[in-house]
Amino acid sequence: MHDWMYSLAGLLVGAMVGATGVGGGSVMTPLLILLMGVAPHTAVGTDLLYASLTKMVGVSVHHSEQRVDWQIVRRLATGSLPAAIATLLWMHLSQSSGVRSGVIIVALGIVLLITALTMVMRPYLNRLGKYLRITDPARFRKYQPILTVTAGAVLGFMVALTSIGAGALCAVMLLFLYPLRLTPAKLVATDLAHAIPLALVAGAGHILLGNVDFIMLGWLLLGSIPGIIIGAHFGGKLPDRLLQVAIAVVLGSVGLKLLG
Repeated sequence: MHDWMYSLAGLLVGAMVGATGVGGGSVMTPLLILLMGVAPHTAVGTDLLYASLTKMVGVSVHHSEQRVDWQIVRRLATGSLPAAIATLLWMHLSQSSGVRSGVIIVALGIVLLITALTMVMRPYLNRLGKYLRITDPARFRKYQPILTVTAGAVLGFMVALTSIGAGALCAVMLLFLYPLRLTPAKLVATDLAHAIPLALVAGAGHILLGNVDFIMLGWLLLGSIPGIIIGAHFGGKLPDRLLQVAIAVVLGSVGLKLLG
């Protein structure tokens, strides 16, 4: 595999992440495994650091335009960071890399299918959230914080194991939990801002597990940093529904391939 191929992949995925908040794990990790022949545990570990560093650049653009809802970010992180650490401890206890790789492949396939399904259901879940928020606002707001922390815990487990979920799944969860609060641009920005500490914690754990290829990481970042800057300027301006369906079809197909 030529090194410039990693940079090209980084550029394309970086642009997608900047514009939609999706792709850091759900697109890059399967791409590394299926098309570039990277070992599953190395793909997950390297992708987590790639995603966190790439998203830092994207968030700096969004933050400068005051799009990030930091209260939501804190709630998500309260659940996601402890869950990610617990998952990494379990992976450390599973000493066999063969066992870890097998579990990661199956988990990747399942999470990709779940992600694809939730992306298709995204507008319906958003409408359900709006209905509940409007018809019983006091009850909805009462459970909003604990449900957000719980959603964060689920994301923490999935991201530490597969590197997938911090973008696509988190966005769908936020659309349901905060249907009136987040504009499309704020949704992308808040999603990205939460993904950074989660991916950094999970990525640090994978460094300790020996799952990061730093040379490959450098080539990925060479393409992704300009890519996410370009994509961030288009956040909220692209045909959202068309993009979501197209991404869902790709993710579902890749998920089936991994499980097949």
